[in-house]
Amino acid sequence: MLRKLPGYVALTAVLLVAIAPIVWIVMASFKTRVDIISYPPKFLFTPTLANFERVLNIGTIINGVQNSLIIIPAALLIGFILAVPAAYIFARFNFRAKNDLRFFVLSLRFMPPVAAFIPFFLVWLQFDMLDTHVALIVTYLSITISTMLWLSIESFKQVPRELEEAAQLEGLGPLGVFARISLPLALPSLVGMAMFVFILVWNEFFLAFVLTAREAVTMPVASASFAAVGMEVPWGQLAASIVLLLIPPLILSYFFMRYLPRFFGTGR
Repeated sequence: MLRKLPGYVALTAVLLVAIAPIVWIVMASFKTRVDIISYPPKFLFTPTLANFERVLNIGTIINGVQNSLIIIPAALLIGFILAVPAAYIFARFNFRAKNDLRFFVLSLRFMPPVAAFIPFFLVWLQFDMLDTHVALIVTYLSITISTMLWLSIESFKQVPRELEEAAQLEGLGPLGVFARISLPLALPSLVGMAMFVFILVWNEFFLAFVLTAREAVTMPVASASFAAVGMEVPWGQLAASIVLLLIPPLILSYFFMRYLPRFFGTGR
């Protein structure tokens, strides 16, 4: 027990460092401005919902929530439809320049957003599509497709080849093997991968910031739009908007951890 104590202490320290900012933001969202800026910090205070009421009455925030709930699922669904079959091809078939293409897909994740936004900005400006849902969805496909393809290849490699070969002996073609054998077996890990990509794109700020202005702003951009008003920073409203931004990924994570194992028959 004593030999494990340093590990427990280190793990506790890491958890505190990771959780403390989230706890601080959640507390600030229920505080008045006086309580937020008070020194020393107040850990015992009278909670208030005023910050959430003000945020939910701001048109930019409501617009950002609606846009995120349209743009992010659309980019995720299209990316899933295109990336998963391509990942199966990479995992199961040999073809010319396979390794080069796979490295190219992986290299898209190495590219910083500041290098990606310039061509996207020029293209959407040329077609007069800046600040539109379609432009941002297509732009986000560069994230969803590359990430999903990269992660899905390993998911299909975990499917036993013997099962696919047995299905082929029963008369199934490549498409039938993919749809009836490989995809169902890989689906639990693919859903986990999709959840990770959802959180990745949901929190994306830079591309949405430079490619939108008012009509297609997403929740992260909307949250930052009122970060400073004159010489005052509305800390309470800013904290409340961040808490609202956290809710969808938390709900999705809870659903994934709580229900999906039972749905796929991997839970108790």
